[in-house]
Amino acid sequence: MDLVFRAQRVVTARGEAAASVGVRDGRIVAVEPLDSPLTADRVIELGTDVVLMPGLVDTHVHINDPGRTEWEGFETATRAAAAGGVTTVIDMPLNSLPPTVDVAALEVKRKTAEGKVHVDVGFWGGAIPGNTGDLRPLHEAGVFGFKCFLLHSGVDEFPPLGSRELEEDLLVLKDFGGMMIVHAEDSDEIEHAPDAHGTHYDDFLHSRPRGAENVAIARVIELARKTGARVHVLHLSSSDALPMIAEAKRDGVALSVETCPHYLSFTAEEIGDGATQFKCCPPIREAENRELLWQGLADGVIDFVVSDHSPCTPELKRFDIGDFGEAWGGIASLQLGLPAVWTQARARGFAVADVVRWMAERPAAQAGMRRKGHIEVGYDADFCVLAPEETFVVDVAKLRHRNPISAYHGRELSGVVRSTWLRGKEITGERPFGELLSRGNC
Repeated sequence: MDLVFRAQRVVTARGEAAASVGVRDGRIVAVEPLDSPLTADRVIELGTDVVLMPGLVDTHVHINDPGRTEWEGFETATRAAAAGGVTTVIDMPLNSLPPTVDVAALEVKRKTAEGKVHVDVGFWGGAIPGNTGDLRPLHEAGVFGFKCFLLHSGVDEFPPLGSRELEEDLLVLKDFGGMMIVHAEDSDEIEHAPDAHGTHYDDFLHSRPRGAENVAIARVIELARKTGARVHVLHLSSSDALPMIAEAKRDGVALSVETCPHYLSFTAEEIGDGATQFKCCPPIREAENRELLWQGLADGVIDFVVSDHSPCTPELKRFDIGDFGEAWGGIASLQLGLPAVWTQARARGFAVADVVRWMAERPAAQAGMRRKGHIEVGYDADFCVLAPEETFVVDVAKLRHRNPISAYHGRELSGVVRSTWLRGKEITGERPFGELLSRGNC
């Protein structure tokens, strides 16, 4: 073998236990008891202070490259991912220019990413008005699914779908087994809510009410029920929607749901005036809402947790005036998702194996990745070595994404990533050797 880890703590689908894990040619070829006589060119002994876990799979990342590379880029984003124990990301079809709404744009994005990625990278396609005929070609070109908005996306080149357009696209996707992933906030509800303005977070919160999410999610569920297509609700922040999501799943609707570290970590009550680093859409809500999201995750109503890493330049956050209405909405957290979630999870009695299920196993399964998210024979040798008891204070100057902005700055988190491995090779951040993934080849 090329590599063997001997670890007192290894997380597999069966839970956490001592084991020896053998790697050959980038794949896991053995998961044996700790004292098994596995031999390799390199043997790494891990102590009880660290856990060997699968590399995380983050299916919600805005890399913004090409076109808005001053916001982020493939090299910086994937270096940040690796520093946070993430070995696979799927890039969103916006806010790059051009957006990934046809095969030509996908090829532009692939060429931009070639030779620059430190982790494996896949791509979502986009569903916008007028590109229904591009959905199947994009699917055949290897995108993992299609993202749409039900209200203005924040950028004019990626307009939202109306209800009839969404239904038509779902029927097309059902025909070839595609999946629609949906930013579910209702445009009419937002239009009739108070305008976002000023420095007070509470005013911004009222401009993106829970009802906007609830109405949109109800529409998505009913269209999925009607068409039989697979749908996925992105970045759930409203706990009010949990009962209807649970009912839809019981009824057999092909529905999955994610939430994000910031909704599980922060509360509206703690966000100060002008703190626009906390602005995201849908917004961070109240403490009671956060606890209900945690319960939804524990119950399996929420399937998994991904970052929604949505960075921008400091200027776009409007720190100069602290106006939530003017600031770009998005939280940069790709490097911090694992410690952020683990910090909150351990305080609620969850185990590292739970976090692995939420942040590696389930997102990989939802995207159809057959070799990611598990430490099992036949899977890619993607690993994160985590020191779960070690703490650190977040310093934006030490983060690897492009711009030094983070809602987590100054926050103490538990869980230090000691090393990250991609197909049996340690990622150092010096020479990128990640691969560009297509649906069906991973």
